[in-house]
Amino acid sequence: MNRLAQTALLFLLGATLLHAGTTDLYLRYVKEGLRPLVLLAGAVLIVTAAATLWYDRRGASTAGDRGTPTHDHHREPRVSWLLALPVLALILVAPPALGSYSAAHTGTALTKPFGFPALPTGDAPLRLAVADYAGRAIYDDGRALRDRELKITGFVTLDRKGDPYLVRMGLNCCAADAQPVKIALTGNVPPVLRPDTWLEITGTYTPRRTKDPVNDGPIPYLEVTTAKPVPTPHDPYDETWNS
Repeated sequence: MNRLAQTALLFLLGATLLHAGTTDLYLRYVKEGLRPLVLLAGAVLIVTAAATLWYDRRGASTAGDRGTPTHDHHREPRVSWLLALPVLALILVAPPALGSYSAAHTGTALTKPFGFPALPTGDAPLRLAVADYAGRAIYDDGRALRDRELKITGFVTLDRKGDPYLVRMGLNCCAADAQPVKIALTGNVPPVLRPDTWLEITGTYTPRRTKDPVNDGPIPYLEVTTAKPVPTPHDPYDETWNS
């Protein structure tokens, strides 16, 4: 791979990062808060590619003025072009967000929060994140959840016995470290549930608990009143992971 091809590859990678950062594509790889860094990395790569090309042409022009041969006859191995494959994959193949398969094969990553902020009062259904409900149900014994109508959104996964869970994957940084938090479902659960279906569950707290079959981690139950399918959210990963 000659210098011009290397520069083109660098520019292509930078343009790909800018494209991902200006669309929702970057959410398949990193958490939402890292968008500025993705855009910055793309800009830096494009500037680097332009600078490399400028210096290379300037050096070639200077060498030509001095009568120095400007052609490099050293042939690079063709296998080096395989470096372009990851870039093409980023452009042509957008991987889906991690879903039920990963959740079913990974133990719940629920950890004890530092504290529990006060919840809104009133008669309206209380909307909670999966991790928020699970943390309060396990580590606060559901004190603020009792006698409240709750709404929680997540996707469905089934264990080996076919028992359903409502799940949200959380990120510390990027999709490579994504881990699930799970809520077991009981009550008026739909008789047929397809893995990866996104549901908005309306229900109530129950003190019932179980253990994750993968890592024996604690999983709370939710008493389901109604369940309705909803579209996949803009950001499929749980933004409240570190709250």
